Amino acid sequence: MVGAHQQVAHPADADELPVEVGHRAEHGEVLNFGDCSVSLVHLRGHTPGSLAVVYDAGGRLADSPHVFTGDSLFPGGVGKTNSPEDFTSLIDDVTERLFGQLPDATWVYPGHGNDTTLGTERPHLGEWRERGW
Repeated sequence: MVGAHQQVAHPADADELPVEVGHRAEHGEVLNFGDCSVSLVHLRGHTPGSLAVVYDAGGRLADSPHVFTGDSLFPGGVGKTNSPEDFTSLIDDVTERLFGQLPDATWVYPGHGNDTTLGTERPHLGEWRERGW
């Protein structure tokens, strides 16, 4: 169980952060905060250990969950990567682990900028992959 005020990070990023990481989290892990829980989605590419956080209110929002994507997904494309390999990893993870698992009505909250939905962005996956960024 994650304690209050404990920093959470994926092991691939934990040692590079400027704060002490109290919990090293893995893809698919569920974190509980009182009667609220979120699931973690590992999205490799922007950083090796980027994590998205999915909130569905214990299934009550299963038709329209909320996902906090950090710098991995924005309106108009995936986040910055440093190599073609990182881009491929990120677009593959976003396609499989977000678009492949969550409904179109999922609200997406990026690390900065405007929010969007998966349904708004889904038609553009092919063009994002083709342009390579």
